[in-house]
Amino acid sequence: MLAIIRKLADGIISLSAALGALGLIFEVIIILADVIGRAMGSPLYGSQDIVTMTMVILLFGAMALCDRQGGHISVDLFERNYPVVLNRLIDVFSALLGTVIFVGIAYSVNESAKISTMLNLSTNLLLIPKAWFQNGLSVFALITAAGMALRAVELTLSGRDIRKVDTDKGDAA
Repeated sequence: MLAIIRKLADGIISLSAALGALGLIFEVIIILADVIGRAMGSPLYGSQDIVTMTMVILLFGAMALCDRQGGHISVDLFERNYPVVLNRLIDVFSALLGTVIFVGIAYSVNESAKISTMLNLSTNLLLIPKAWFQNGLSVFALITAAGMALRAVELTLSGRDIRKVDTDKGDAA
């Protein structure tokens, strides 16, 4: 059952990362067009709005994949000196703490999106509703939180750390 949930989670994480990658490609194109336009004396109108909002997709879209691959900053100065059980407890605690933090981010940004909708807030030049991007950030944060919670469950039940497993070969990294 846990393997099925992991496979589904990996699919959702991959989709989230793909959206983040599309955001990166789009952002590079917009910045390139703006730089070329500035050199010709005609910058791209609204590029700052587009880049700012796309950055939300880029960063938070890739956040779940960053956790999945163990890309978050960690300090492991004492890890070699601790017993395996203590290291596992620390990993479970950090995954649960990350879950709480990302649920908190999702909740706060969702509340902010409600205010943005109520006040009809939008970007400065292009008037793109801010709530769209705030709701997207909330969804990406919940995907990250769910991935972290699943990692905590896997560590607790099986002792398997998904960050240290090569998914292509099934071998420990």
